Amino acid sequence: MTKPLRSNGHTPVDFSNTEIAFADKSDKELKRTALLFKLMNNATLVNVTSKFAFLALKLRLPFFDIITQKTIFPQFCGGTTLLESQTSIDRLYSNKVFSVLDYGAEGKDAEEDFNLTMNENIRAIEFASQQEGAPIISSKITGIARFDLLEKVSHSEELNQAEQEEYQSVLKRVDSICHNAARLDVGVFIDAEETWIQDAIDRIANQMMKRYNKQKVIVYNTFQLYRTDRLSYLMESFDRAKQDGYILGAKLVRGAYMDKERDRAKDKGYPSPIQPTKEATDHDYDLAVRFCVENSENMASCIASHNAESTRLAAELIVEKGIDKGHHHLLFSQLYGMSDHLTFNLAKSGYNVSKYLVYGKVSDVVPYLIRRSEENASVTGDLSRELGFIMREVKRRGL
Repeated sequence: MTKPLRSNGHTPVDFSNTEIAFADKSDKELKRTALLFKLMNNATLVNVTSKFAFLALKLRLPFFDIITQKTIFPQFCGGTTLLESQTSIDRLYSNKVFSVLDYGAEGKDAEEDFNLTMNENIRAIEFASQQEGAPIISSKITGIARFDLLEKVSHSEELNQAEQEEYQSVLKRVDSICHNAARLDVGVFIDAEETWIQDAIDRIANQMMKRYNKQKVIVYNTFQLYRTDRLSYLMESFDRAKQDGYILGAKLVRGAYMDKERDRAKDKGYPSPIQPTKEATDHDYDLAVRFCVENSENMASCIASHNAESTRLAAELIVEKGIDKGHHHLLFSQLYGMSDHLTFNLAKSGYNVSKYLVYGKVSDVVPYLIRRSEENASVTGDLSRELGFIMREVKRRGL
């Protein structure tokens, strides 16, 4: 975090308090959310709907945007533009929750689109600099660089003249984003992506951190702890930052491409980079949490997790070690529309916490929305964690 934040004492966090978690929602909004999560909890329905959504998007069906904007979009997105997102930003901040502005475009492949995304990121930085409630933006490198080029760079393949020029353009775009962020005192999260392009992303992130994190943390790299090598890489990154005279920014996530990674490793005959079990991922994630909290004076971190145990671990460590809950190097984050029981209870207890607030045209954010739906779909048909908390609050209010 680059802006000073608040702290209000060392009180324990009760993540089961649904009154606090959903205090922001009216009865009507809570019932609408309950209905949406009930529908999303049906794996078969989500699977069919996802396929239809991609087809409707491809065919540019006129009614699709309208339906999406009235159903799933408002649950997980701030708005189609930054100005439309203002209401969500203000509402979150009134509950002491910050917003991480995340332009939803990804996987582009044309220079025109890359420049558009870069300019949108810079607009988000300028917008955030005027908002107390939005101290950070998120940037996805595949929104400003061609996937195949990143793959070649990651594998240290020789680039031809055109590709070298293309790669220099990528670096200039990222540098423009980070330069403006440093100038306006706004943080930048650089998202992690697939393993076969991540080396290129790591190189770019390290270059930007070395350039802009001399005095304070502006740029953060993202560490996916469902990878077997990321805990050691986090520690190496910390040592490299100290050696090169800058401050490491680290966002900790579990990961988002597990099936895709395993399938590719199997198809191409190389060892899977993904942890063999969920327990192994949890183990490394929690060790990474400990490392970041213990070194919070010399690095900044964001515990970006929907896992209650990992979140509780971080919160308790901060208190145990006598660290100010409002320390500017410590932040929690969850996705907008999800895990409100974590977000709002952390905020109420005085921790720095944020929501990842995605915005953009409906057609651009559909892939993101589909992933959110699929994450919440239960393969067993049992109530999801999210729905369980929502229904508990519905019952508590007697609705």
